[in-house]
Amino acid sequence: MTLFALTSHLLSPLKHGFYTRKGGASSGVFAGLNCGSGSSDIDEIVRINRTRVANHMGASFEQLAGVHQIHSADVLVVNDRQTSRPKADALVTTSPDLVISVLTADCQPILLADKRAGVIAAVHAGWKGAQSGIIENTVATMVGQGATRANISAVIGPCISQSSYEVGSDFRESFISTEPSSDQFFDDAGVQGKFLFDLAGYGLSKLEQSGIGDAEWTGQCTYLDAANFYSYRRATHKNEADYGRLISVISLG
Repeated sequence: MTLFALTSHLLSPLKHGFYTRKGGASSGVFAGLNCGSGSSDIDEIVRINRTRVANHMGASFEQLAGVHQIHSADVLVVNDRQTSRPKADALVTTSPDLVISVLTADCQPILLADKRAGVIAAVHAGWKGAQSGIIENTVATMVGQGATRANISAVIGPCISQSSYEVGSDFRESFISTEPSSDQFFDDAGVQGKFLFDLAGYGLSKLEQSGIGDAEWTGQCTYLDAANFYSYRRATHKNEADYGRLISVISLG
């Protein structure tokens, strides 16, 4: 089966893609393009999937760079091929030799580029990372590598939508106690003490506050579309033993 990746005009003509689960070698609960080496999937199969993505991008497996994601605000500048995967939740590069990547399964994958300056970034932004500053830190790191804020475009890929993201009152309070304006990203779920959180809307607001030129969300919900996307929350609700990870990539090459 052929791989399929969502793309955006905001990042074109740079090679990039928010890959679906189509075209992978994994089976069972991981059926499809599971690129998560942190999952309990067979390591060799995950490597095959990651190699397919790299090749689809016109690169080799060795050119595919990633990080050990920890839901932090930490950004890594990487311009050489990796021999290890440091802990961080975003990568920034100016090297055309690399394909930088992040993994998600409901969290926001965000790809950014200043095409004029030749600076790109890939971000894993769940609620915790977004709240603690991963988006702002990534933009600042891009500027430090030569980007101009007004020339940066950003695209949020498939993530869990507000209608599927029910949270408790404590979760909501943790946001509005430090950011009162974040109340706009919570809707009443119709059940006492429950709210629906707009993760993508929150991410877009952080991108806007960072002063970048353009930003959009592709609009797909990982939870609702099981045929195309992995979802941590859906797997949890179905009592599945594990879940796959989607990969999102961008390259200057």
